[in-house]
Amino acid sequence: MNPSSLYAVILAGGSGSRFWPLSRELYPKQLLKLIGDETMLQRTLRCARKAARPENIFVVTHRRQSDAVRMQSAAVASLPPHHFIAEPEARNTAAAIGLAAVVLDRTDPEAVMVVMPADHVILKSAVFAKAVRAASRLAGEDWLVTFGIKPLHPETGYGYIRRGKPLGPPRAGRRDRSGKNGSVAYQVGRFTEKPNRAAARRYLSEGGYYWNSGIFVWKASVILAVIQELQPKLYQGLIAIQKALGTSDEEKTIDKVYEHLDSVSIDYGVLERLHKNMAVLPVEIGWSDVGSWTAIDQISRRDSMGNVTVGNVIDLDSRNSILYADKRLVATIGLEDLVVVDTEDATLVCHKSRVQDVRKVVETLKQRNAEEHVVHRTVWRPWGSYTVLENGDQYKIKRIVVHPKARLSLQSHHRRSEHWVVVTGTARVTRGKEVYDLAVNESTYIPMNTKHRLENPGETPLQIIEVQSGHYLGEDDIVRFQDDYGRKY
Repeated sequence: MNPSSLYAVILAGGSGSRFWPLSRELYPKQLLKLIGDETMLQRTLRCARKAARPENIFVVTHRRQSDAVRMQSAAVASLPPHHFIAEPEARNTAAAIGLAAVVLDRTDPEAVMVVMPADHVILKSAVFAKAVRAASRLAGEDWLVTFGIKPLHPETGYGYIRRGKPLGPPRAGRRDRSGKNGSVAYQVGRFTEKPNRAAARRYLSEGGYYWNSGIFVWKASVILAVIQELQPKLYQGLIAIQKALGTSDEEKTIDKVYEHLDSVSIDYGVLERLHKNMAVLPVEIGWSDVGSWTAIDQISRRDSMGNVTVGNVIDLDSRNSILYADKRLVATIGLEDLVVVDTEDATLVCHKSRVQDVRKVVETLKQRNAEEHVVHRTVWRPWGSYTVLENGDQYKIKRIVVHPKARLSLQSHHRRSEHWVVVTGTARVTRGKEVYDLAVNESTYIPMNTKHRLENPGETPLQIIEVQSGHYLGEDDIVRFQDDYGRKY
């Protein structure tokens, strides 16, 4: 296979429920620093660069998360704007992978795509790159390859793959079908859903089973053909999108197609129903899906008492606990097997055996229409950040920080007005046809339905206090007329 036809596709559209309160709907797990100084997305990008050329990396994300994804990606890889594929709605992995496939198939009919979740950990990136090359050779023969992870314990939270017969010798002129240390690829015997404890123990004792890593390698054209066979409705929508790519109808077509798509995973909707050309390649790449707070135990350093401690924590005599502090001081005494996570606006305390129930907390917050499951008080934007200081009846108070030489979009709001007070730096304000500067302690008023823009012309950060007034104060009440970062929403 030509290395220039190998593309890494990173799926970065998670919902952020399992690591609440650190993760939120608009700030999910892949955007968190759970290991070291880089986020999960940034670590995945670095791993992808080991396997594929930097110019061949694409990221699929949700439109509402695209700002944060672009910002974080820029610290690791300078990807062109069209390499960020934004979905208007979350429709699970079949749609996300299919969308990437039609983009790549249009770009390169021989494209081989390695599909990587942005929120998994791969500790052995060099070994991963070798495995991708081995899998790519299989993909060149029209196999759909999944990476299988040797089970370490009877895990009930993963899907399993039962291996079938080893693949025969390669076609003439092809290199061997092996991964690290000559590990052999096998036909997939069957996919198995998340088992109960007894079944998981049986899989380990019998052997020949692997955890399904959710990492795949295949030709874009081949996965599209399989989707055509097994998910014809999705395929029809994808082809409509492909025809509209690069035209003025592209965004409208994607919106229309996604409005009518079912939410189906690539495993359930496609791979588990496929009875040919499906291969599993066993790999040892230091993989973890970091599926819950307890997974932090497996990938982080623990102290002599078995605790994982992050942030401003003072602990006395706790054991085997996960203690995370954002900004406030968290003091813990004599805890055992607990998870404590403190953020600006929410705190989680639970036993390790109950971490899967964090999702139920998120569901309750959704039912209450509470913002704590959607966004943090501090939200990062390409131009800087804002922090919600207070949220009351028909008013909201924010602290806005703008990077030097940066500016917000030229915009207006239908249902709110705004007062700005400069705290530090100099603010350049566009209000209607006026353009003027404000110094520290000076203020201005932005009426409803007035075009306006905030800009920092200086060399130091600009900080203002914004007071919003109106019957509706949601972040979606915004009309953008011009934006330096290409945003429309």
